[in-house]
Amino acid sequence: MENTIPPILLQDPVLARIIDTTPAPKVTMEENVPDRVYLALLESIVSQQISVKAADSIFARFRALFPDQYPHPDQLLSLPTETLRGAGLSGQKVIYLKSVAEFALQNRLDLPFLNGLSDDEIVNYLVPIKGVGRWTVEMMLMFVLDRPDVFPVDDLVIRQKMVRAYELTETGRPLYKRLHDIAEAWRPHRTLACRYLWRWKGE
Repeated sequence: MENTIPPILLQDPVLARIIDTTPAPKVTMEENVPDRVYLALLESIVSQQISVKAADSIFARFRALFPDQYPHPDQLLSLPTETLRGAGLSGQKVIYLKSVAEFALQNRLDLPFLNGLSDDEIVNYLVPIKGVGRWTVEMMLMFVLDRPDVFPVDDLVIRQKMVRAYELTETGRPLYKRLHDIAEAWRPHRTLACRYLWRWKGE
């Protein structure tokens, strides 16, 4: 398997040990789905602060509100709040979902356009949407757009795994700086490093 791992990742002895003892991450991308960014933003909002099982159930009920199971932006905006809440959505999430729909009607979310932007440009482009923060966009960059060099330092699991693996004692801002310094050595393959950290069971 080492032949498929970028050598720069193996130069970090801690990460090299994690890679050696952790199953290779499975990457599945939805091909030929031109609106997958729009759908991913909606699903990420539905998933906020609830379990995966609950999120899957609510998102399925949400999609069932539309004739073809697809929440077209104009149709989503026209649905009453009570109807959307009946699918299990909170009032706040209804506001956020409609914010995504409004953005989609007024701005481009297609892959040809987004593929022409850098990671930071996409973050800056999407975070003005209510309910969409940097972490949400970074997850989309990694799992929807398959960007190779994303380091989601705001992800709690990534921070916890790195603290454990590198035996870090810093907290607060010094911890964030230390994490960035460690991950800097993984460029331009930070996404793959994080995929391994997520799968790593620890010791």
